[in-house]
Amino acid sequence: MNRLAPAVSRGIGRVTEAALGPHQSAVIRIGFAVTWLLFLLREFPHRQELYGPDGPWSRHLAQQLISDNGAFTVLMWFGGRFWFETVYALAVLASLLLALGWRTRTMSVLFMVGVLSLQNHSVFVGDGGDNVLHLMSLYLVFTRCGQVWSLDARRAARVRAARARGERVPDRAGPVLWSVLGLFLAAVTAAGRVEGERFVPALLWAVWLGLALWWVAGRRARWSRPRVLLDAVADIVHNGALFVIMAEACLIYATAGWYKIQGSRWQDGTAVYYPLHLDYFSPWPALADLLSASGTLVMIVTYGTVLVQVAFPFALFNRRVKNVLLAAMMTEHAVIAVVLGLPFFSLAMIATDAVFLPTSFLLRLGDRASRARARLSRRGGRGPVGGPRSPEDTEPARVGFPA
Repeated sequence: MNRLAPAVSRGIGRVTEAALGPHQSAVIRIGFAVTWLLFLLREFPHRQELYGPDGPWSRHLAQQLISDNGAFTVLMWFGGRFWFETVYALAVLASLLLALGWRTRTMSVLFMVGVLSLQNHSVFVGDGGDNVLHLMSLYLVFTRCGQVWSLDARRAARVRAARARGERVPDRAGPVLWSVLGLFLAAVTAAGRVEGERFVPALLWAVWLGLALWWVAGRRARWSRPRVLLDAVADIVHNGALFVIMAEACLIYATAGWYKIQGSRWQDGTAVYYPLHLDYFSPWPALADLLSASGTLVMIVTYGTVLVQVAFPFALFNRRVKNVLLAAMMTEHAVIAVVLGLPFFSLAMIATDAVFLPTSFLLRLGDRASRARARLSRRGGRGPVGGPRSPEDTEPARVGFPA
């Protein structure tokens, strides 16, 4: 028992003293934001038919469904084409800013609102990746996903440098954004637009009040201890959300693998053959015919898919095996994107898998990206672009709104 106590103490300290996996959380932030952004841009010419007033799934049908399941969507707050276009445009903008890491806490909330609003309005639009994106947009709100590889991290580094020089850097954009969104949220709440919706509106108010408390604690010197407490709470919530994302990924693969085992087509090794000959899943018929021409290859891919999905949750206990299976799954999703024509499903799953990527690999990837950016800057006649290069450089600044 005496030997166990130090280990428990170290574990508690590790969870409460820092937000774990900053690079992994940054990758999933960028991955999901880019996935949703590309989907919205691709469907922009068809947005009215998919989610808007011109679609076969009318506002009346959506209202009936929402009244039964209590789903959240801001599209039901107001009617008309202008409101729909505004929501769609804000969803695109929030995705772009979240990918860039500008005001990531606020943008993660707006990103979630955009995803839930469009998907809950038209539930029949999607290819499977929408379900993953739906869940992950909720989880991202609880993470501190802007600690690295973001505009917030660069701003935090500049604030620390200015404070070291004795300069004061006021945060103007944060309070303005907080005030505008707070006034709008108060107006729709007072108008009764969120009646019947409980969890998401409560979450919006909780984040809004939390940002206010964070800003006040950062402005007042006598609030140093409450600020430490707020940091610890934010780290605990972040680490818990990151754990939930990992568990969700394991659950997706485990359930998919075990359900496949029960299917006769997966047992006889022919399950992969049939989608390759469906017009909906064959954007490249010649490529599909080439892959399905070999019965041995089809059988290997079929059994290999089941084996990898069932084994992955158990492989987490061995780092090397986990990395091999992780590479195999990402490669599989990339092949699915090309061969079966499901790019957004594959991007969503690859973004989910990225939470398991080794930190050393992500650091090397970040260094290569920084060097490539520096070379491009020199060729363009500009100086090297500054920014955080290490975890120490990306510690959140003790000022303004949280990243």
